[in-house]
Amino acid sequence: MIDGIIVKQLKRHADERGYLMEMLREDWPEFGGFAQTYISMNYPGVIRAWHYHKLQDDYWVVPKGMVKAVVYDARKDSPTYGEVNEFFMGDNNPILLKIPVGTMHGYKTVGTEPSLLINFPTKLYNREEPDEYRATYDSPDIPYDWEIKIT
Repeated sequence: MIDGIIVKQLKRHADERGYLMEMLREDWPEFGGFAQTYISMNYPGVIRAWHYHKLQDDYWVVPKGMVKAVVYDARKDSPTYGEVNEFFMGDNNPILLKIPVGTMHGYKTVGTEPSLLINFPTKLYNREEPDEYRATYDSPDIPYDWEIKIT
């Protein structure tokens, strides 16, 4: 696993009314603080990639639908430099994914319904000087193919 990534299995507390699922708590060891929260709705097949941050970690949870989240370690000084990790997260695998500073990341909505992705970034978004550095989803610098893998 890429250095600095944390995956925490989340638990749904279900009954006849539905379920309740805690996504991030300050008393969890994974908690690194957060500065804001936002939600992103994504249509099936949509790819939102690639970008990284120099100042913030991201904490992702997908409470609805499914996404394939991918992280590429572009940090030259990292012990896991060059590694790629995939995480399938959402309805069928409720997890909290911590994405560390400096790693390229993105996701694709998989399945037949839209996904909802909630992010708890550790820094506020600065519209005048955004901490977002981008590459295209098909960048030749990142060894990843977003197509479905048939084994």
